[in-house]
Amino acid sequence: MKKHWYDYLWIVSLTYLILGFFNILFAWLGLFCFFIPLIISLAKGTKGYCNRYCGRGQLFGLLGGRFGFSRKKDIPKWMKSKWFRYGFLVFFFVMFFAMLWNTYLVFSGAQDLKQTVTLLWTFKLPWQWAYHGTQFHPGAVQFAFGFYSVMLTSTVLGLITMALFKPRSWCVYCPMGTMTQLICRVRNGKE
Repeated sequence: MKKHWYDYLWIVSLTYLILGFFNILFAWLGLFCFFIPLIISLAKGTKGYCNRYCGRGQLFGLLGGRFGFSRKKDIPKWMKSKWFRYGFLVFFFVMFFAMLWNTYLVFSGAQDLKQTVTLLWTFKLPWQWAYHGTQFHPGAVQFAFGFYSVMLTSTVLGLITMALFKPRSWCVYCPMGTMTQLICRVRNGKE
């Protein structure tokens, strides 16, 4: 089977996580993972990003498939249900908007920069080594810490479900996948 350039986008996902570990400002690059799927689903009415270009899904497929870090069990039916997927999407947005609120507070001067990454929306990990002081506003840096928290948390959740179930189990309830699926249904007149 012939390989294409997009078959190696898992390297981009892995590089993103590594770069954010050493310099938090690289977290801004993760916005591509938010906007590109939305643009593709709006423009083409397909989940082409999820099916072809998602580096995170490829990374889980590689780790769980080729390297065998997956039990390869079916994901439970409740995790496939609309209630769980839409509920997780809502929860994810609540956490995302809380991150944006904290960013706003730093931008407005009402709160100081917090150099922490919050893993699984609960565990605050000190991450001072990843910020070396820049000419950027502390609010821009706060956004980077918050956004990297979101990306790292979703990666950890994906790794957990990859290990417990099939390699790309994260893709079943991924908020971006759920959102692009909704966009495609509306765009294609199915809802």
